[in-house]
Amino acid sequence: MKNIGYLSFGHWTPSPQSQTRSASDALLQAIDLAVAAEELGVDGAYYRVHHFARQLGSPFPLLSAIGARTSRIEIGTGVIDMRYENPLYMAEDAGAADLIAGGRLQLGISRGSPEQVVDGFRYFGYQPAEGSDAAQMARDHAKLFLQVIEGEGFAEPSPRPMFPNPPGLLRIEPYSAGLRDRIWWGAGTRATAEWAAEQGLNLMSSTLLTEDTGVPFHQLQAEQIQRFRDAWQAAGHTREPRVSVSRSVLPIVSDLDRAYFAGSGGDDQVGYIDGGVARFGKTYSGEPDQLVKELAEDEAVAAADTVLLTVPNQLGVDYNAHLLETVLTQVAPELGWR
Repeated sequence: MKNIGYLSFGHWTPSPQSQTRSASDALLQAIDLAVAAEELGVDGAYYRVHHFARQLGSPFPLLSAIGARTSRIEIGTGVIDMRYENPLYMAEDAGAADLIAGGRLQLGISRGSPEQVVDGFRYFGYQPAEGSDAAQMARDHAKLFLQVIEGEGFAEPSPRPMFPNPPGLLRIEPYSAGLRDRIWWGAGTRATAEWAAEQGLNLMSSTLLTEDTGVPFHQLQAEQIQRFRDAWQAAGHTREPRVSVSRSVLPIVSDLDRAYFAGSGGDDQVGYIDGGVARFGKTYSGEPDQLVKELAEDEAVAAADTVLLTVPNQLGVDYNAHLLETVLTQVAPELGWR
């Protein structure tokens, strides 16, 4: 385990029990938690993107704000649903956010997850081409995005431009060098992990896989990681790829922790998503020595270079900072972090 980050879904709900009751709360608290996490030594702050939901939906203003308030921590997404994205406009937003952050952006993208509405991407003006489907549309959007952030010119300049142009074809601006190597694909299967490797994308694997072979989740995920690395090597890429996994890790060291999370651990679960079988990873909940023992036996955690801790953001900034600090000081060092 080389890097430890956190992943927030950015939920809010107008409930007296929630510390995050509005979109404003969710956004401002996200910034405050990233600042606190950087001070604690956390390596990365990542945010889930969901549309038509009381969750964080438009990532780049938030990523830019965090980039302006921090100086070291990686800032990313886990993940952006490419079915909804205009690739060129996204490239402009991503370039600007990365420049503000000084090259710390780590963007997780994917074909998307189950939606709040039926075919929500259609409301954003996108629909699959005839003979295609939404998953292929997402991959097409992703390929175009990856192409234009390379920085090569492709657009023919006007012969009478409003402002002087550099010679040749024009590229998307602002351009941020190195961003292409910091794009991750959120893969839900072993096959999509291999596809990500072929595209030269880092691998982001979650707490669920949309397939099941009957083995424990962490073993299936470890196989996914190995197949990704094998495909990466076969593709002939020259740089070393990165791999992240997400885990729900809830250390219990106080009465408040116990009130929130005692008994919340458990085994893997098998269910259905979008009509297909999926395997969900377990929640790790308990005292630090117990968590160290259980996580040491997690083959996917051992295989990944980055672990993203899913945080209960509606419990507020202070509590989540406490949770992260407990992991960093009482769990992670025993697993080889720093």
